[in-house]
Amino acid sequence: MIRLALALCFLVFPVMVSAEGEAETSYAILGFEDLEGWADDNHQSALDVFRATCGDMSDPEWVPLCKVATEAQDARAFFELFFRPVLISDGSETALFTGYYEPELNGAPYPSARFRYPIYAMPPEARLSRPWLTRRDILTSGIMDNRGLEIAWVDDPVELFFLQIQGSGRVRFPDGRTIRVGYGGSNGHNYRSIGQELVRRGTYDAHQVSAQVIKSWVRRNPGPGEELLFHNDGYVFFREVSEVPADKGPLGAMNRSITAMRSIAVDPKFTPLGAPVWIEKQGKGPLNRLMIAQDTGSAIKGAQRADIFIGTGEDAGQIAGRIKDPGRMIVLMPIQRAYALLPEWLQ
Repeated sequence: MIRLALALCFLVFPVMVSAEGEAETSYAILGFEDLEGWADDNHQSALDVFRATCGDMSDPEWVPLCKVATEAQDARAFFELFFRPVLISDGSETALFTGYYEPELNGAPYPSARFRYPIYAMPPEARLSRPWLTRRDILTSGIMDNRGLEIAWVDDPVELFFLQIQGSGRVRFPDGRTIRVGYGGSNGHNYRSIGQELVRRGTYDAHQVSAQVIKSWVRRNPGPGEELLFHNDGYVFFREVSEVPADKGPLGAMNRSITAMRSIAVDPKFTPLGAPVWIEKQGKGPLNRLMIAQDTGSAIKGAQRADIFIGTGEDAGQIAGRIKDPGRMIVLMPIQRAYALLPEWLQ
């Protein structure tokens, strides 16, 4: 009875504790009444997305929840009954929300005067040497030539660069056929932001930088633009993803299709893949919504860091490129897991 009373108490009064061995990470167990806009969300939509990947979660605390989720009739009651909201902090001053999307590029299965920029599959030796060659070396040394590693050719090197940042996309051929490409590996070098480099050079102020601004600058300055892209040593390889229907989203880190405005990329060091996550995004176009952590990203680091999947195509890209907002994110943890985060004397 004492343990039950303490548990009920902490639903009302959040308790901050430190993770064992990680003094910089702390947890606060909240109540659902503490989540701004919780009652107004479409919980059924979130439950449908949760069901799509929960079957792939092997942790013993998640497996029974997935079984219950397949039969749940009241989505909001399901989340409130079996989860507790946990605010995780790693010492960052505030949350940062950005957006990502699935690009759609113009391309062809064979090279031509127009389609000159290859989308490469990963060469075997790149898997054995970490890190492998830099972006500059890959594109200028000729090491990729005449090896049959080209998946397709596209007409815009800038869009190809941003395809690598997004990690997946579609390529539309002249005959109307479309193929999908997904993440196939990397050269092992850390991503270096070309937007931050433009700010460092004094070309733009930080608040001016967006994907559209960067693309425009590179196209207006082809020589310096190429050098700017080489600033990022990281290089992403792809694979053709033929198993995903055209009406479904691209594959995320769980190898399942992700859903526009319901899937987010997170740092799995803090947020379990497949977990429901309540986001309270501030800034222009505030958003309070239950998302599912189904993806990761090389630039998504920290307990309060998330990338919102916006959708496919140019319009989604325009929206995603403008998102850079504060707020907070709260992970919905299975009840037993949530209270296991408390000090032993409270368990």
